[in-house]
Amino acid sequence: MYPDTPHTITTPTPWNPPQTRAGQPVILPAEIPPGVDWVTLPNGVRTLAYTQPTAPQPVPVTAPQPVPAWAKTTALLAPTVGGGIAAGGIGLSYAAPGLIAMSHALWSAAALVVAAVIAVPVLLRTARRATSNGTDVGQGGGSTHITQNITATGLFGRANGTIHQR
Repeated sequence: MYPDTPHTITTPTPWNPPQTRAGQPVILPAEIPPGVDWVTLPNGVRTLAYTQPTAPQPVPVTAPQPVPAWAKTTALLAPTVGGGIAAGGIGLSYAAPGLIAMSHALWSAAALVVAAVIAVPVLLRTARRATSNGTDVGQGGGSTHITQNITATGLFGRANGTIHQR
């Protein structure tokens, strides 16, 4: 130990309890009985004393709040929307074969329209050539040419035209 220290430092153990200045043993916190607690007196001395048990503070009970209208509306709409989505999914699963057949039919119709757009002008051109070459029976050779001249004066002027046939 240090020679200038006026007291000795010891650790409390069950066989070596700590001593106070008056030579009395100190009670360890685990040995304090219920209803006894450390109390600080007005002159600053800490001592053990019997204490009154403090009742726990009651938790203030708040009145139940009413459920807001938007929450009720949302709660009622959620199963409705979910049911609608489920019904749509079931309907699509039943309609899938028909939808596939309709898509094939639409592609066929689109191919028919494209073929018609290409075939009709080709047929008309072939028919005109046959007519202009005189191959049709009852038609004299040649075709009729019409020339039209249209004139107008000003932006909103009246248009006049002449037609010449050869």
